[in-house]
Amino acid sequence: MQSTVSAVELATPTESSSPAVSWGPIIAGAFAAATLTFVLMLLGSGLGLSMVSPWSGSGASVTTFAVSTAVWLIVVQWLSSGFGGYLTGRLRTRWVGIHTDETYFRDTAHGFLAWALATLLMVGVLGSALTSVIGGGVQAASTVVSGAAQGASTVAASSGAGEQAGDATSYFIDSLFRPADASRLSAPGAEGDAAATAQASRILIASAAEGQVSDEDKAYLAQLVASRTGLSAADATARVDAMLARVADAKVKAQQAADTARKAGATFSLIGALSLVIGAFIASAAAVLGGRQRDDDEALFLSRR
Repeated sequence: MQSTVSAVELATPTESSSPAVSWGPIIAGAFAAATLTFVLMLLGSGLGLSMVSPWSGSGASVTTFAVSTAVWLIVVQWLSSGFGGYLTGRLRTRWVGIHTDETYFRDTAHGFLAWALATLLMVGVLGSALTSVIGGGVQAASTVVSGAAQGASTVAASSGAGEQAGDATSYFIDSLFRPADASRLSAPGAEGDAAATAQASRILIASAAEGQVSDEDKAYLAQLVASRTGLSAADATARVDAMLARVADAKVKAQQAADTARKAGATFSLIGALSLVIGAFIASAAAVLGGRQRDDDEALFLSRR
């Protein structure tokens, strides 16, 4: 009976006491990858700033800059993930009594975990910057939708000309009521000017909400301009039409800027996700390569002893 029990116990596989995950090499590889990523990002920022120029016609174009940024993000992930994954594979201890396929899987998992930890470290360091870049497009788009009404509301709520001077809509209002004779500015009637300005502001608020200025409101604006500036009815109507055209042009430019920011944010997000996927693959493959070289070098050393 005792011999039978002993044979059964010998035939039963025993679980290894050591865990399958070696966190020491993973942490070391992650810190190495995160540090190299930070260095390469600083290098890329320096190269990017050397490409752009505030002078018209100088420096790289927007397309060239965007393509260069995309390529650099992939290169950064390639180098840092490969370096960190290779260190993770080389620094682990040799697994004894483990099948080759299991060793391959563990090395792959170790490289992936090192990449994941390095990514989390970089998100913690650069999280605010990435959030501002990605959210810039969404914020710009929402600003275009609500900015006109908010700006006009600010003008309507302000009663003094000094408070309105810093608002973009105030410039259009001022240009609308600019008198033909500058000496009229010193003439009495500040209360009437403030009332006319408030009425024009409320008309712009309503037009911003509806998307257009009605013919009735446009005619009333022309009457206000004619009464406050001394212009003829035809000149006042022409001034109103010119002001509304400038407002529409400013709105189109703001929408174009918001759309450009939105596209840039979406492109950056997609390229960033692609570079991270490439980094995960490179880190896993590099860990397998490093672990295999580590086992081969140890086996070669033991065979020569």
